[in-house]
Amino acid sequence: MNYSITLKKIYSCIALVGIIASVNLQAQTIKPNEKLNQLFDNYYTEGLKVDPISATFNGENQYNDLLPATDAKYLSEVHQYNAKYLDLLKKFDINSLNEQDKISYQILKNRLESTISSERFHWEYMPVDQFNGYHLAFAILGSGSSAQPFKTTKDYDNWLKRCEALPNYINVSIENMRKGVKTGTVIPRSTALKVIPQLEQLSIKDSTSVFYGPIRNFPPSFSQKEKAKYTVAYKKVIGEEVLPAYQKLLTYFETEYLPKTRTTSGINALPNGTEMYLEQIYENTSSRKSAEAIHQIGLSEVARITGEMTKIKDSIGFKGSLPELFTYMKTNKRFMPFKTKAEVLAYYQNVYNTIKPKLPQYFGVAPKTPFEIRETESFRAAAAAPQYYPGDLATNRPGVFYVPILDPTKVNETGWEMQSLFLHEAIPGHHFQMSLQDENETLPKFRQKGGENAFVEGWALYCESLGKKLGVLKDPYHQIGALGSEMHRAIRLVVDTGIHTGEMTREQAIKYMMDHEAISEAMATQEIERYMVFPGQALGYKMGELKIIELRDKYQKQLGDKFSLRDFHDAILNGGSMPLDVFEMYMDDWAKTVK
Repeated sequence: MNYSITLKKIYSCIALVGIIASVNLQAQTIKPNEKLNQLFDNYYTEGLKVDPISATFNGENQYNDLLPATDAKYLSEVHQYNAKYLDLLKKFDINSLNEQDKISYQILKNRLESTISSERFHWEYMPVDQFNGYHLAFAILGSGSSAQPFKTTKDYDNWLKRCEALPNYINVSIENMRKGVKTGTVIPRSTALKVIPQLEQLSIKDSTSVFYGPIRNFPPSFSQKEKAKYTVAYKKVIGEEVLPAYQKLLTYFETEYLPKTRTTSGINALPNGTEMYLEQIYENTSSRKSAEAIHQIGLSEVARITGEMTKIKDSIGFKGSLPELFTYMKTNKRFMPFKTKAEVLAYYQNVYNTIKPKLPQYFGVAPKTPFEIRETESFRAAAAAPQYYPGDLATNRPGVFYVPILDPTKVNETGWEMQSLFLHEAIPGHHFQMSLQDENETLPKFRQKGGENAFVEGWALYCESLGKKLGVLKDPYHQIGALGSEMHRAIRLVVDTGIHTGEMTREQAIKYMMDHEAISEAMATQEIERYMVFPGQALGYKMGELKIIELRDKYQKQLGDKFSLRDFHDAILNGGSMPLDVFEMYMDDWAKTVK
């Protein structure tokens, strides 16, 4: 699957290189452009009301009572917002900007153009799947233990208003799905089946509902009168608005939508599916590489990592093949030492305790945002992967590493290598990068709260390679497990491109994954089905990591004794997330200052 970069894009890239080179010489003398930075501020501030749910997750609480439904009026408002700021942005001469402003300009321009370009694909027609959708986000917010604050009476009133808006939100979502059915823009049946048990659990009408969390855990400052008032109000709105809305969505999804879902796996099967995937590749990797080119990179990485695994297998004297070693690691009870959920969480805490004293050797910066390890909530654990939710220093909300634990006795410490997983999802991976970016007040707000997939996930995957330096991954089985984690991301390049170009079926992708890493069929299925509803997202990890390694090796060669791995890491973290092409130019300028 090939496509050509237009001459306009080529000239644009050449021009950008030249601009950065010339601006680098003037960076010390050109002051920040006040009008441009005011535009950045206005874009961010206005965007809070346009997307109040993201605002809440970003710790911005001005619109915690809003829940706009994605109807035609709202989508028009979103378009006008993005188009307005793109027009205003283009009035600035990039040649006149200092380096920081130029980077911010390019990031925002890329984001706005990509968002507007994606409108024609009508993603709103597929608002619900097993990983995405407000049915999950609403429950996470309403649990009382996430981003939606429940500290004051105003907080409790805000959530009541969001609950009252939920029925309309779900009605509009159902209408959008009906439009998707008419146009053939629907999710795969295998993934739709995973949504039904989620909706069943979320629509249960009893006191165990996750939505009762806020009235089970009132703030100590609340009086008995306030507690009684909100207990009545919340039981009423949950029983009369929230749970019936979920039940309506469940009924529609199970009886009307499910029979119309598709048997195909890849996005290429949708109207304009090929163009959709190319746009998703660019959005998730900031690269115009073709799907075929990325597929070949994946095959090459799979071969390389297989060779490294084979060396370790031979060194420990295992006589069988790699697949036989994988089977041994998946099934041997020595790798499943846990009896309780608490023991699983304690294992991750011990990884943190081990690496913590060594972090200052490799990082001169560290976030102030608190950090916690938690079990994933039961209503989403079955379809969830371990993941990180960013914190917010301003409100003292911790960054949280969520761990799904369905059966602790089946948790395998090498199958999904737990030490590498912590380095990736928690520290020094997502928690360091996202928190330091959020705390960096020299960045415009939209950059503090934003993130480019290939940068964010590339950094987290790169952090897995620091395991030995940080005092973990000493056991050869853990080393194979760590290589398995890297292999997992290399496989993603193969299967994501294979699925979404129609070259691989769901079943073929699952088999390919199981043939090349120590992963159970259930976990491989969950992973492949995740890629099916997140086209291109899985590509960012390996593409971003490869770029970081490429730059690290280049600067080591260029700078010799002047190169410091600690300073290299700090430069990456201090710059914040950016598209990979802009990131490389930013890091090249850093290397020049070291010279």
